[in-house]
Amino acid sequence: MQTKVAANAQAMKRWLGKAETALGNHSDRLNAINIFPVADGDTGTNLYLTVRAAARALHNNGPGQINTGQTNTGQVSTGQAEAGPTDVGAVLASAGQAAMEQARGNSGTLFSVFLCAAAEPLVGHTRLTSTLLAAALNRAQIRAWSALSDPVPGTMLSVMEAAARAAAAVDSGQNGDDSNHALGLALDAAVEGALAAVIRTEGQLEALQAAHVVDAGGVGMLLILDCLRSAVLGQELQSELLDGLHGYDVQDPHIHNDMPDDDGVEVMCTISLSPLNAATLRQRLDEIGESVIMSQVGAGSDTDGNYRWRVHVHVPDPDPAVRLIRSLGDPSHITVSELALPRDPEADPVNSNGYER
Repeated sequence: MQTKVAANAQAMKRWLGKAETALGNHSDRLNAINIFPVADGDTGTNLYLTVRAAARALHNNGPGQINTGQTNTGQVSTGQAEAGPTDVGAVLASAGQAAMEQARGNSGTLFSVFLCAAAEPLVGHTRLTSTLLAAALNRAQIRAWSALSDPVPGTMLSVMEAAARAAAAVDSGQNGDDSNHALGLALDAAVEGALAAVIRTEGQLEALQAAHVVDAGGVGMLLILDCLRSAVLGQELQSELLDGLHGYDVQDPHIHNDMPDDDGVEVMCTISLSPLNAATLRQRLDEIGESVIMSQVGAGSDTDGNYRWRVHVHVPDPDPAVRLIRSLGDPSHITVSELALPRDPEADPVNSNGYER
């Protein structure tokens, strides 16, 4: 292990910058093996655009401009953070909120949930330790599993969980050691655990086993975790990490091209809801759609007791879902994207239904 370890807020910014670059470089291969839950070939693109939103939020804010959450009106507040820009949790919370507001697809939404939750145990700390890493990864994987109405093993959820368990196992054997060495061991274990989980995904999902590929979202999460390890330890990314993963060779085709198109659309939005209305919305979306993800954006409520939520669902037709959402609140950033078409970030921002893509 190199001795130049930087486990501070600047390292978190480098982490997300590295992840943006890595996902940009790997997005095509991630798209190529993306067949679950929908064979639409956009997981790489969705993860890249979501991580890019997180990374650029930190880059654009700059020193002393850490976004700390919501005002008492429920609006996002950007200004001088009480803990200052050296607060690791405040930096990641700012990035997580930006990612959540601009999340793309299942994978991007789940990463946003992961990032927001990981920030919580780190608030008030200026340096990452093995114990804090284990706590952050555990909080993040639990929140990601709970965000989905019908979570499925063999996806990026399993990779998050494996990384958290591996880091926790190492930390438990360190007897409270807060040294950089202990942190390095925990980071190494998290990546190794994530890699093992990625390999297992092929046997956990029938669709992946039939196509002889690993899960695209899982591979993306593995890349993100290796970027964290690299940013903190001052080491290069492990170029051999993805060697041998089924379906990931550059000569492999985009396997979803020969699969039937998936009918329906993906609807996403941000909306302020009371806890009761949020529970109602989740229940009714579960009745009319699939891949329902609902996660709270920020920790505070507005003066009416409403909380901001990021909503994601796959439905046959957008209109009933949009009507349902509007009946419970005033949504913002409603996007509707056809599941049969990979999303092009440079495409026309309004689709044939008249909704924003």
